[in-house]
Amino acid sequence: MIDLHTHSKVSDGSFSPSQLMEMGAKRGLSVLALTDHDTINGLAEAEIAAKSAGLDFIPGIELEVSMPDKVQGEFHLLGLGINNPSPAFNEAVAVLARSREDRNREILKRMKSLNIKASYDDLLALSGGKLVGRVHFAAFLINKCIVKNQKQAFDRYLGPGKALYVPKTGLEFEKAVSLIKESGGIAVLAHPMSLYVSWGHFPKLLKKLKDEGLDGIEAWHPAAKKSACLRLEELGKELGLRITAGSDYHGAHRPDRQLGISSGGRKIDDSFLEDLAL
Repeated sequence: MIDLHTHSKVSDGSFSPSQLMEMGAKRGLSVLALTDHDTINGLAEAEIAAKSAGLDFIPGIELEVSMPDKVQGEFHLLGLGINNPSPAFNEAVAVLARSREDRNREILKRMKSLNIKASYDDLLALSGGKLVGRVHFAAFLINKCIVKNQKQAFDRYLGPGKALYVPKTGLEFEKAVSLIKESGGIAVLAHPMSLYVSWGHFPKLLKKLKDEGLDGIEAWHPAAKKSACLRLEELGKELGLRITAGSDYHGAHRPDRQLGISSGGRKIDDSFLEDLAL
């Protein structure tokens, strides 16, 4: 098995990069990518741990991208093979980090308006002093017995349209693609179903994205139905896009997901590596 989409506690996973690599090795994976949200701060630790555990490591990232017109969901771009981050890449990631902090402080302000007392230090403590995301706000709400679990936190407070939802600032698509490629990687559309695009519009959108530099699509993702994954794989191949698969593993924050497993319980085998040329 392999896995091309995972997260550590450097972003919103529950395990350190080292722990993640060790778990991958114990589960029998041969290749593991770390793709934390808008940060590469865990890659050096993960690479060392992967080597020690006998894993082939793929350094990656998951970037927030500004939504195209008429698309209502979320647009994330995986960068796989970030072997030599360029100065422009590092600057863009730093800008995203600053915008994420601005977003977090806006959420805190909204919490105060709801008479929910919290400080940034409270959130940093829950994140282990690293990048703060919505899962840490959810953990805070759970700890304060305001909600029972993470699903309830997102359904009532943190999901789109809810009182504590603040959209993230993303990179323009072509800029994100350029930064990934100049840093040695390939650009892959993460969990395409999250775009909330109709099947009738998908071919046109993917063709446009390919023309603008997209290399591949993550056809296999655990949040999508198996039938949708098969359809995405077929569509991607018709367009000449590379096909990837991932678990989008977050550890205890998403206990329904397992390393090396994607939609419908499909084991992610090394056939997905054949045309990546990383």
